Amino acid sequence: MERIERPYFPIIYVRGYAMTRDEIVETTSTPFMGFEAGSTKMRQAQDGSIVKFVFESPLVRLMKDHNYRDVYEFGAERRSRISPRCIVIHRYYDPADPAFGDGRTPSITDAAASLGRRILELRDSICGNNAAMRKEFRVYLVAHSMGGLICRCLLQNPEVGTAETRAMVDKVFTYATPHNGIDVAGINVPNLLSINDMNNFNRTTMGKYLKVPKDKVNTLGDSGFPPERLFCLIGTNSRDYAAAHGLSSFAVGSLSDGLVRIANAYVDGAPRAFVNRSHSGYFGIVNSEEGYQNLVRFLFGDTCATAQLDIKTLPFPPEIEAARKRGKKIESSYYIEATVAPRGAYTYELTSRTEANQCAIRREYNDMFNADGSVSAQARAPVLFSVFLDSSKIMAGSEIAFSINLAVTNAGYQVDGALFLKNHIPGEHLFRNTLVLFARPAEDGSWRLRYVWSDDQWAGGPKNEAELDVARSTAIGIAQQAPNVFRVPLRSGKGFEAELKLSLSDWA
Repeated sequence: MERIERPYFPIIYVRGYAMTRDEIVETTSTPFMGFEAGSTKMRQAQDGSIVKFVFESPLVRLMKDHNYRDVYEFGAERRSRISPRCIVIHRYYDPADPAFGDGRTPSITDAAASLGRRILELRDSICGNNAAMRKEFRVYLVAHSMGGLICRCLLQNPEVGTAETRAMVDKVFTYATPHNGIDVAGINVPNLLSINDMNNFNRTTMGKYLKVPKDKVNTLGDSGFPPERLFCLIGTNSRDYAAAHGLSSFAVGSLSDGLVRIANAYVDGAPRAFVNRSHSGYFGIVNSEEGYQNLVRFLFGDTCATAQLDIKTLPFPPEIEAARKRGKKIESSYYIEATVAPRGAYTYELTSRTEANQCAIRREYNDMFNADGSVSAQARAPVLFSVFLDSSKIMAGSEIAFSINLAVTNAGYQVDGALFLKNHIPGEHLFRNTLVLFARPAEDGSWRLRYVWSDDQWAGGPKNEAELDVARSTAIGIAQQAPNVFRVPLRSGKGFEAELKLSLSDWA
């Protein structure tokens, strides 16, 4: 009997929504229900040539990189002698296929209840009567789209599963899940639209099976499941979602993955990352390198890094500042961009919030500053990212290293209600640079950091980078585990001033 070896718990994959009977049959006719779908795309090599880039799929990569195995043998699903390092597909759509069941499509609660039973069966198959192993047994739930709502239903609805079952769920990773429902043309899917179970994404219906008020469906309610252990991967590419011949993407609009709007794709208080992928298809979020790299670092990594930006001074161009001093009413907004990648990344980023991908953080000047230019007491410091890192993947030296590409740019000025255009320079940033951070844990459990602004000097150059002062504040905006918080000053020659607050914590 193989031992359970943290952090390599069994993984249960829960696929998303299948609308029609044909889609259900297509789904049930595949053994891995989409988790095996990879992608072959093109990229430009360093010599200028165009080469294929192959991502084998999260299933194959987990097998190759982390020695996971499936549970199929001799044409059937094994129910005994299963390795703890296994990948199980929750085939909740099987009863809806007349070849396997009665043709009735299971409800969200039905699918969640059967997921709970599958977890118990898996524990019995792996642990048998070994009391120590049964105590150690945990699972990871990995879900796409509606599959994430099924996982949340199990965790949040006490009528669906037992407290014992819920306690076995260690972490949940969701790809493109509509945690706050689906909006079409700005309107939530109607509750009356029960055809093909589309009302699963209506907030009133969601509130019932998630056991939360309809205006709080993107929360974990009273479930007790820690939000920091549920990761939300959010797609930002609406253009390449080809479902319904592009009608879905058109109806849902930009600021989405083609089906789920960015604003609806996360659980309140949970860590999240943004990748330029569509809901599914050739450019889909599940069959992406970015998705896989976030997945394995969240499941198996040992470090969490979260950052927020406190803007201290936001200067106006000279003509705008002169108009402000003359008593003119100035209105402006700003895009805040952040892209994070670990050392060694060549074909992916862990998260990317940019104006070009329509997912930059946007802030109004009046939300941050008073009319006299002083910082408003109600100013909200945006959380830029929450990423997970793995010290076992260090490729050079003994420090975790990652880059943060930061930019702040103006989205336009209005003076007394009139758009200011005559001296507007497109692409003129208030701040833009790439911060490279090197992190090393100290013996006392704290962290030591150093950094380089890599637009100004080589990140791998002499070790003359500044040491960061530790701040003991934990008001970071996303719950973490007793983090150290470090401050990095940001300044530009235009008068922009800000402070990047970086929280580092151990992760397991």
